Amino acid sequence: MCICFLLWYSQSIDLKKPIDKRIYKGTQPTCHDFNQFTAASESISLLVGFSAGQVQYLDLIKKDTSKLFNEERLIDKSKVTFVKWIPETESLFLASHASGHLYLYNVEQPCGSASPQYTLLKQGEGFTVYACKSKSARNPLLKWAVGEGALNEFAFSPDGRYLACVSQDGCLRVFHFDSMLLQGMMKSYFGGLLCVCWSPDGRYIVTGGEDDLVTVWSFAEGRVIARGHGHKSWVNAVAFDPYTTSTEDEESGELSGSDEDIQGSSDFRRVRTSSTLSHLSKHSAKSTPSVTYRFGSAGQDTQFCLWDLTEDVLYPHHPLSRARTLTNTFSAGIPPSGSGGSNLAAEPGGGALPRSLSRSNSLPHPAVTSATKSHVGDGAVPFSIGKFATLTLQERRDKNTEKEHKRYHSLGNISKSSDKLNMVPRSKLDTAKVLGTALCPRINEVPLLEPLVCKKIAHERLTVLLFLEDCIITACQEGLICTWARPGKATLNSQNGGSPSGTIV
Repeated sequence: MCICFLLWYSQSIDLKKPIDKRIYKGTQPTCHDFNQFTAASESISLLVGFSAGQVQYLDLIKKDTSKLFNEERLIDKSKVTFVKWIPETESLFLASHASGHLYLYNVEQPCGSASPQYTLLKQGEGFTVYACKSKSARNPLLKWAVGEGALNEFAFSPDGRYLACVSQDGCLRVFHFDSMLLQGMMKSYFGGLLCVCWSPDGRYIVTGGEDDLVTVWSFAEGRVIARGHGHKSWVNAVAFDPYTTSTEDEESGELSGSDEDIQGSSDFRRVRTSSTLSHLSKHSAKSTPSVTYRFGSAGQDTQFCLWDLTEDVLYPHHPLSRARTLTNTFSAGIPPSGSGGSNLAAEPGGGALPRSLSRSNSLPHPAVTSATKSHVGDGAVPFSIGKFATLTLQERRDKNTEKEHKRYHSLGNISKSSDKLNMVPRSKLDTAKVLGTALCPRINEVPLLEPLVCKKIAHERLTVLLFLEDCIITACQEGLICTWARPGKATLNSQNGGSPSGTIV
């Protein structure tokens, strides 16, 4: 019999005394999410996903508040891989499963006593959306089928409008959530993608997975702009550091297109040229770019890596960026790759860190002359966005097992064909066919980043990475949660009975 514990702590109290404890028999918690929008001293809403497919809703303050969804496993019998509250809502959340399905729930509605029946709502390349058929309101409200294999993780853009999903088929898919239209797509170098994160300004997405790489994808341009090589095994977690990211040329106004832009188009290409992406594209053409993005990654190799994404990578053809790149190339002060002598999170512009540690490559960046096309299937059921909004967004506030594997094992049999894909096939993408296209550039066609820091910090696989204002938090499969102090901050005192705390150097 399997017995699992969940312990909840608050930073403001003694970490030896959890504010709540739960014991589960026969199933294992696999993921959780707090509702940041409603969190208060009198209410802390929490979702917990389980290995048998159920999702539990708890309130850690109101002890008598608890609900269990998919209790009889009538909706989905596979493991819950990720749960997330929909931004700025009190009762709507999404749960993804190892079956490749994504479900929309409302905590105020029941699940029903029979298996749900669905009707086709939306269909596109690599995804299908169904609505639940029922005379009375019940969960799930919607069911998404995304890609092939497990849907491993998803993330909302900072403005809550877009949803990025990564699947075991190795694809990153980005949707406009309200209209359920595919906005862009990327394929891993090989293997599945396991984690995903948006940059604080919503311009870029970073992913990690079974190719041992971190990949940076531009939402505005719909293309891979860089890959990072530092890990020796699968990358389990990626996260941008919002406290050291610097965008000196930030512009005022929304970074997302209006709902009218989406409503007025059912064609993928037209949506990709909405005001949002036009606005972001203009940013990349500014005369004096000055941006620095910092993100981290944690892997099954027990290593933590820290990366910088600077303007010489973001704007490789800009004269100023080229000059800085040349300066860095001939600089004698560049620390070696994976050096353990750098602070974990040195501030941008402070110290001797170069503006970029990306390796140059002899081939120019491929010009992306056309975005990947994706059309709604002919058999899709037409729907009203206004009607759908009342169904899913009624509470939203409108705001402007470790495997040994060889690196690049698939390269030996890759076809040399230079044919480009004009359409994403409905079946699982073949890496050999998409390699060298905009979906999956070759290694030498994009900058290959080297980590500022690459250090072993655990004895078991790392599974969690979180950047806070005063520290960095990691967790591993051994059950240890570690806090790491930022440079310039006092080393945090460990109060959790032996969980390590310190600064990685």
